[in-house]
Amino acid sequence: MTSRRRLTLLAVTIAAAPLVLGGCTADRESATGSAKRHAAPPELVVTPGDKARDVPVSAEVGTVVKGGRVTGVRLTDDKGKQVNAEPREDGSGWVPSAPLQPRRTYTAEVTATGDSGATTTRSTTFTTMAKSTRPQITSTLYFDGNRTYGTAMPVTVAFDPGVPKEARADVQRRLFVKTNPPQPGTWSWLEDGSQVYYRAPDFWKPGTTISVRAALEGLPIGKDKVGDAERTATSKIGRQLSLEIDNATKQMTVLRDGKQIRRIPVSLGKPSTPSSSGKMVIMEKHERTTFDTRGEPNGGYVVDVDDAQRYTWGGEFIHSAPWSEGDQGSTNVSHGCANVSATAADWLMGVTQVGDLITVKGTEVELQPGNGWTAWNVSWDEFVRGSALPVPPGLKPAPVAPAHPGAV
Repeated sequence: MTSRRRLTLLAVTIAAAPLVLGGCTADRESATGSAKRHAAPPELVVTPGDKARDVPVSAEVGTVVKGGRVTGVRLTDDKGKQVNAEPREDGSGWVPSAPLQPRRTYTAEVTATGDSGATTTRSTTFTTMAKSTRPQITSTLYFDGNRTYGTAMPVTVAFDPGVPKEARADVQRRLFVKTNPPQPGTWSWLEDGSQVYYRAPDFWKPGTTISVRAALEGLPIGKDKVGDAERTATSKIGRQLSLEIDNATKQMTVLRDGKQIRRIPVSLGKPSTPSSSGKMVIMEKHERTTFDTRGEPNGGYVVDVDDAQRYTWGGEFIHSAPWSEGDQGSTNVSHGCANVSATAADWLMGVTQVGDLITVKGTEVELQPGNGWTAWNVSWDEFVRGSALPVPPGLKPAPVAPAHPGAV
């Protein structure tokens, strides 16, 4: 009988025979209570298995539930101290907030509750392995704490040596990003496994707080290596600013919130040392630094420069170049950098942030993947193909609003 028919029947019963309603209600409640008392509890499997030994310090409490959901997890060490842990978004496990200690025994008590209210509790006790002597894969998190970044800032983790393809899913599952307000994204690997980037489909919204955790310490990676360390950072996204450099005009356009605030003449790389075309991100800022290219192809010089902002690993910077001011805006004479005047370079240092987008177009060579933080140099569809884990199908860039008729 459908809910609507039951409600109709009750209405008729109330009108015709109020005393009968009490008897029917009591019978139904009795039947419902009886069903609850006899409802099967949920099935629950917990990992690591009970009495497991040599468990990696990267272990988490895995849970598989049928007919219910996990409603409580308590993890304690062999001294009875509770270990903080957080659930995965998909409910597949609880991740300790810090790596477990080597050669320690832990007990996890997990409770699952079914739809009927029946519960199942399982306990497992396991012992972690001694500190690993396997070779480590060194990780570097290019996202510092307590900073303000530009809206194109990707979260970047670099690996040396690169992570083999068959191990990338396990590594990616231990890389966590939280945003406030929520702006979900995904990770994408370079082909050689040397870097993995995290970004959302669209640029970060100004004011967003991003918290990152690379929980890789002791994680088995491939057949014979482990992760090296636990790394965390929390920072904010600042105002929107971007730089667009056009080789055809030899001009840099500076945009804040999409509106031009300044144009600056530039001199890019000469034909023998061309600049890269593509979408890049400011990676470093130096009030003064030294370029030493001895031993490099097309190099061999040492020069001190002021107000330098790096945007490729290959050594391309925006920087002060008073020696080329006569060529800026007309002729390319640099070794690949974007030369600007001393005045313009000083002004740029005051308005840019690490994580601001730089777009260069019209040069002789294209930006190579991984030559800098190149997460924005591909389409979203291409970016998600680099993920080692499934990406939610609804995660897509916002539709571009059509231009107003007559807009330039």
